[in-house]
Amino acid sequence: MKKVGIVACSDAQKEEYRKQNEELIRFLEFNDTQPVMSACIYEKTDSIFSGSPKEKADQLMRMFTDPDIEEIYDISGGDVANQILDDLDYERIAGSKAVFWGYSDLTTVINAIYTMTGKASVLYQAKFLTSFGNSAKLQRERFQKRDELFSPAFEFVQGNAMSGIVVGGNIRCFLKLAGTRYFPNLEKKILLLESLGGEVPQMTTYLAQLKQLGAFKKVNGIILGTFTAMDKNHCIPDIVTLVKEYIHPETPVAVTKDIGHGDNAKAIIIGKEIKISV
Repeated sequence: MKKVGIVACSDAQKEEYRKQNEELIRFLEFNDTQPVMSACIYEKTDSIFSGSPKEKADQLMRMFTDPDIEEIYDISGGDVANQILDDLDYERIAGSKAVFWGYSDLTTVINAIYTMTGKASVLYQAKFLTSFGNSAKLQRERFQKRDELFSPAFEFVQGNAMSGIVVGGNIRCFLKLAGTRYFPNLEKKILLLESLGGEVPQMTTYLAQLKQLGAFKKVNGIILGTFTAMDKNHCIPDIVTLVKEYIHPETPVAVTKDIGHGDNAKAIIIGKEIKISV
């Protein structure tokens, strides 16, 4: 039987999410998978914290050092995942066969793991497999057929091909790593960006910061996932127009509706080379 870890390295899960999480556990068990739960999942004393940074890091390391665990699903999101980065044992993570899965605020953990170990992780929320959204049936079918889960469709809006190791994820959370030892080397990388909240002012300041970091002069290309608030509110200028203001006109840019916070999102591997073309 396959063994997986369930953790929550960002904001604590509210008690109201327990039924949803139990639904995920039942689905995994039905599919011959044994979930191992972190002791730091739910909120304590009505706060965003499910434990101290060290306690949460220790629970994640418990999963990485269990030789039987193959995948680790982080079911959280929010703001505080970067708290744990200094307490992780990257040497042990590098030697573990376990692959970390998470999205949104877990962009910090995913990119830190790649930067410190060269190890790939998966940008995906396992709770998409539950009534978290309206696409549970579709997501479960994809999850059982991994090729379909890892096959986002891309459309080029500038250039016609790109290749390189994918880094990035949620733009706000990715930038929390700027100036730290956990920020990845962007030379010849493919920079993936997506967002849940934020509209034109927020995206403008994030893109300006990336430009000031020299990001756009280093990367081989940019992938834009969904920008939920901007798309919902039909913001003008849109994200493609904003990005083009900051990059060289020959930098390849591809868009996809398959990566982001939508409950029908697919998965993409951060820290692995990708090659896409028209």
